[in-house]
This record gives sequence, C-alpha cells and structure tokens, in this order.
Amino acid sequence: MRALHVDGLTKRFGKKIAVDGISFEVGAGEIVGLLGPNGAGKSTTFLCTAGLLRPDAGTFTWDGRPLGANRSQTVALIPETPDVYPMLTIWEHMVFVAKSCRLGEGWQDRAHEFLRRFSLDDQRDTLGSALSKGMRQKTLVAATVLSDAPVILFDEPMIGLDPLGQRELREIIRSLRTHGTAVFISTHMLEQAQALCDRVVILKNGRNIASGTFEELQELAGTHASAEDLFLELTR
Repeated sequence: MRALHVDGLTKRFGKKIAVDGISFEVGAGEIVGLLGPNGAGKSTTFLCTAGLLRPDAGTFTWDGRPLGANRSQTVALIPETPDVYPMLTIWEHMVFVAKSCRLGEGWQDRAHEFLRRFSLDDQRDTLGSALSKGMRQKTLVAATVLSDAPVILFDEPMIGLDPLGQRELREIIRSLRTHGTAVFISTHMLEQAQALCDRVVILKNGRNIASGTFEELQELAGTHASAEDLFLELTR
C-alpha cells in the first residue's frame, strides 16, 4: 500500500525543540488524526511535512520515494489560518489550482460541486478580500481538495465553519479516503476525531506519546473512558 512515511522528524527554534524525533505513517485511503495539547508540535509537524518549514532532521517519503523540498504536487496543506488571495475571486482560486496542478477535463464540474456543497456557488465572483473567515476556509478547502494531491493535511479544519460546512467537510474527507487519498488531520474536537479517523497519533511536548485506534489507546490506558477523558489521561 502506498503511504506517507515520516521518520525521525526534529525541528528546533533556537534552544526550544518543537518536534523531537517523531515518526509516523499515513496510508493511502486512510484518515489519521494528529492530537495533542496546545504547543505539542502539531502545526510544526504539518509545516515540515508539507515542505514549508525546513526540519533539523528527518526523512519524508511517499510510495517509497523521497520527497524533496518542492512537494506541492504530492502533499497539500490546509493551514489553521485560512489565507486566500485577496484579489482573486472564489472561482479564480479554482482556476488557479486547476492550471497550476494541470488538472484534466472535468475539473470544472468538481469545482462547481465543491462550491455548491459549501454554499459558495452564488458567491463565486466575490473577491478573497471580501470573504469572512469561514468563507475563506471553505474556499481554501475546496481549492485544495480540487488539486487531487495524493496526501492532504488538514490543520484544525473545522474552526470557523458553520454546522453545514462542518458536515460537508466530514463527508468530503470520507470521500477522500474512498478515493485513496492519504488524509492527516489535526483537531481538538476529540469526538469528531473518534468518529472520523482510522487511527490517531498523540503528541505532547513535541514527542509521540501514543498512537493507534481509539480502542487500542483505551486498552493502553486501561480504561473505556470517553475520547475526552482518554486524551486527558494520556496527556496529563
């Protein structure tokens, strides 16, 4: 099975070690959650994995092949802060992605479908500078999923989305799994992570302290507690 492998990822900021030698994998057609308290190193892990931040150590491979610094065609990141191009309309974001990723015929239908699902179809000519945070988030998600990258990283994707947007995003993420995309998602919404993810990786102080299914983590902790209580038990 094709998989994203990250081995020995370490990132320092001065004397502070933000990520301390962590290793994990995310298989094609798998949803893996990245959990941890604030400051655990989740966003740093995502930025390094996407090639947007240079690590001090670590290797990154997809399907057995090393990933170089320019890996945007393989790994796509939806960051926690949804930045869009202020002078491009919502639809122009879709066109930009389609052309830069050299998407084949049919991308327009997929783009229209994503915008419809996020209730953005009647706002397609709105400039990025005029979008609310939630609409920027939806635009960024639609454009990134449209890219058809084999690995997609979602950093706190539910923040700023209304209930309909959250539901549609969950369904889109599940469809990505069916499509064979490797999905890595960071979230503080533990019940959603339990319902959505096949496995989770838990970080604390930059280290991988536990990983597995929620059932495996319950067995590790010796409890049948809720996702929230289990997380607090493992990270205290």
